[in-house]
Amino acid sequence: MEQNERYTDKLAKYILLAAGLATAGAICWFLKSVIIYILAAVVVSLIAKPLMTQTQKIRIKGRKAPDWFLAAFTLSAVILILLSVLTLIVPIVSGILKGISLSSIEKAAGQIAVPLGNLNDFIRSTFPQLGPDFRIEMAVIEQIRNIFDVSWISSMIGSATSFLTSFGIGLFSVVFIGFFFIKDDGLFTKIVCSLVPDKHEKTAEKAISDIGSLLSRYFIGVLIEVTGVALINFLGLFFIARLGFNAAIGIAFLTGITNIIPYVGPLIGGVSGTILGLIIKYSSAVPIGLDVNFWVFASILIAILGFAQLVDNFVYQPLIYSTSIKSTPLEIFIVLLIVGNLGGPLAMIIAIPCYTAVRVIAFRFFGHIKAIRRLIPSEKLITGKES
Repeated sequence: MEQNERYTDKLAKYILLAAGLATAGAICWFLKSVIIYILAAVVVSLIAKPLMTQTQKIRIKGRKAPDWFLAAFTLSAVILILLSVLTLIVPIVSGILKGISLSSIEKAAGQIAVPLGNLNDFIRSTFPQLGPDFRIEMAVIEQIRNIFDVSWISSMIGSATSFLTSFGIGLFSVVFIGFFFIKDDGLFTKIVCSLVPDKHEKTAEKAISDIGSLLSRYFIGVLIEVTGVALINFLGLFFIARLGFNAAIGIAFLTGITNIIPYVGPLIGGVSGTILGLIIKYSSAVPIGLDVNFWVFASILIAILGFAQLVDNFVYQPLIYSTSIKSTPLEIFIVLLIVGNLGGPLAMIIAIPCYTAVRVIAFRFFGHIKAIRRLIPSEKLITGKES
């Protein structure tokens, strides 16, 4: 009888737990916009954390400025840097994209008719199933027509007002919440720990501290990686390919941004950067770029963008992944492979931060399980320090 009562109590406990989790999941779903704002504010605070730490060390006549002032200064500095970059880059990129119309692509195709003809002959002979009328430039133009569908653009313009309104609300919310997270470094920890049972509170504090430290280094590392890749590409495109300042910095910025997507991003950036460089050169009304034949110029573009990716793969990424989040390249590759198959390239952007958080939580709360103990045998593999 007692045994049946124990089973009944356990079953009731599990049912209540499942109901609680379902209720929490439903609340999170309905409040997903608020949660996104909070998480974005956390990311901003993690990026600003090193600057806030340094400003707190400054003393004037033995006294430091109030935390609210330092937090406002730090947040303003981060926003100012971001706005400065956007103000400089966005008009250039926008100008490049506006200048690339279907007519300019067709003009570029006409300028490179001979090499394109040779390429088409090679493709038709290699893949006869494509048919005798196949032309790669027409296939590209058709794809661009599909992407830049007039109705799609019209609908985007029609919803621009609502988008700007939502974006303004979101930006204000992130800045406002981020200010308090920067001002009070332990505020997010207090919020999370208030939802954790007392017996797990200390463990939760350690886990949040570990996650915050690792992700702060990771996000700053990603910013350095994007800047480094963009800088190498800009120098190569400007001084070697001679594409001009605007074209070079615009393409470099686009390749740097796409580099945020692990593994797939560099390929997207390299292909799009090469195509943009060729279109800009061969559709320009004035001479631009090196005075060489099509294949040599294309090879130069590929070499420049490829060199930047080699530096990224062998210098930037090992430093970011191994030093900041303490994960091996094999772990990262498997995680990205799984996430890429489940959610596509865009999901891969958040794969590493999410995996870092899961890894720390697994070590702190479930370190007694053999599989986790085998994968993460010591605290050094989480924080870089032995406990």
